[in-house]
Amino acid sequence: MSGYPYGSSGPQAVPPLPPMPPGPPTPPPAPADGLRAAAVGLLNLSGLGLGYALLRRWLAMAACWAATAVLLLVALPAEADGVPGAALVLYAAFLVAAAVHGALAGLRTPLTRPSRAPVALLLGVVLLAVPAGGVVLYDRARDEAVEKMLLDRLDEADRLVRAGGTQSFTAAESGYRQALTAYRDLDANHPGSRAAGKVPDRLRAYYATIGAPYERKDYCGAVAPLAYLRTVPRTMPARSLGALTSWPDDRLATSLYECGATALAGGDATWADRFADLLTAFSGSPQAARVEPAVRAAVGRAEQDVRGTDPCAAVERLRGLGARITDLSGRSAGVREALARDAGRASGSADAGAYPCGVDQYRDGDFAAAQKTMEDFAARHRGDRNRALAEKIAIAAEVAQTLPAAGKHLPTTAGGGSVSVTVKNDSPDDIRVLYTGPVTGSFTLKGCGSCTAYSWSSTLNPAFKPCDDSGKDYPQRTLQLPPGTTWFVHKPVGGTTTAGSDTAKLSSDYVYTECAYTTQSFGSTTS
Repeated sequence: MSGYPYGSSGPQAVPPLPPMPPGPPTPPPAPADGLRAAAVGLLNLSGLGLGYALLRRWLAMAACWAATAVLLLVALPAEADGVPGAALVLYAAFLVAAAVHGALAGLRTPLTRPSRAPVALLLGVVLLAVPAGGVVLYDRARDEAVEKMLLDRLDEADRLVRAGGTQSFTAAESGYRQALTAYRDLDANHPGSRAAGKVPDRLRAYYATIGAPYERKDYCGAVAPLAYLRTVPRTMPARSLGALTSWPDDRLATSLYECGATALAGGDATWADRFADLLTAFSGSPQAARVEPAVRAAVGRAEQDVRGTDPCAAVERLRGLGARITDLSGRSAGVREALARDAGRASGSADAGAYPCGVDQYRDGDFAAAQKTMEDFAARHRGDRNRALAEKIAIAAEVAQTLPAAGKHLPTTAGGGSVSVTVKNDSPDDIRVLYTGPVTGSFTLKGCGSCTAYSWSSTLNPAFKPCDDSGKDYPQRTLQLPPGTTWFVHKPVGGTTTAGSDTAKLSSDYVYTECAYTTQSFGSTTS
């Protein structure tokens, strides 16, 4: 038997809960309103999300604000390069998306304030002035940034020019070219900018700085800078240069003349290049007309110097003048004939000046140079009145190279004398006999066919006496010389042995024999 605890009445059914009362009915969506949709879309195009604000979509509005803030961070402050293109494309795409999305959302969603779509649409149109005004202000700021950038470029070019003014043109040329490139870019690519408006003044300063050596009368130093300035019109338009186009011409012509004239007076060979450039580039200029008279005067000065204390230097100068004037005359048709005459005069005077040059060399003890000079003079001037003495001086100079005392006095053309001197050749070689003193001359003796060279030891024997073999027929020649000291030198003709020499003090009371013989070198005896 089963039962339940006391007080329990057993299982009981739980009554069901009463049903919940129905909620308020969902309002039906607003009827589609295209005007309202357009208003919301236009308001979102302002970039401020105001369309979303009228629809009470705060999160979407915050997204619009965030996108606009990011754009402002990227764009500001305005720079010459402007906003990156990718940022503008992304932002524009975002605004279009917000406008489309807002328009779709506002198609059936009623507005808060203003509640009438036409008013909202008008507000959207008015608020489009916000981004439009921002674009205008940004463009102005960007234009100012561009102007600043261009002015900075101008300042940098000016700095290069100022720095070049403290350096040589060679060191500064690279900087000058960079500055010119900057000026040209500003003038050609940014013609309406404030920087471009300053270019003409800067170019005047540019020319003045580069041409400064001319103003300091450093004519040689001005040639290269002024020549460079003449190339500037090839790259800069004439409208920017104005009168500067021809500014260097007269200055360069003057510099070429003055530099050439200074070099000509100082014996610097660069004068010919300067005058050649002048005659080529400015053939009709007053400066070019001064070239031939300057050259003619230089030849005259050198001719006068031949009669001065250093005739050899004057002769060399005349030779150099003749060669360079000849080259110059071939490069300047306008004064070719006059320069050709100057060249011929210089060369002729140099040839004639060889005689005083040789005399000066002899007196200075430069006997080798004197011998060559006089030999050349005698060979080139067979009809000259000084030819005979030039030959004597050449012989004396050759003797003095072996016997320096022979060169203490300049020889004369005198001949003959009362002292008989017989010169014999006890050598198998042909010899050339040279002598100088009161009389100067030379002759050649054939070799002795039956003679041989003596051993060195035999010459040390006190009884040694060359030219004393009665059985030999020695080639010989007898001279008539004045009393006094005569210096003899015997030289082998085409041989390799060294010259022999002798100093003979001749007296009218004696008859002398001069003997040439061969050992390891030539020697001589007197009896």
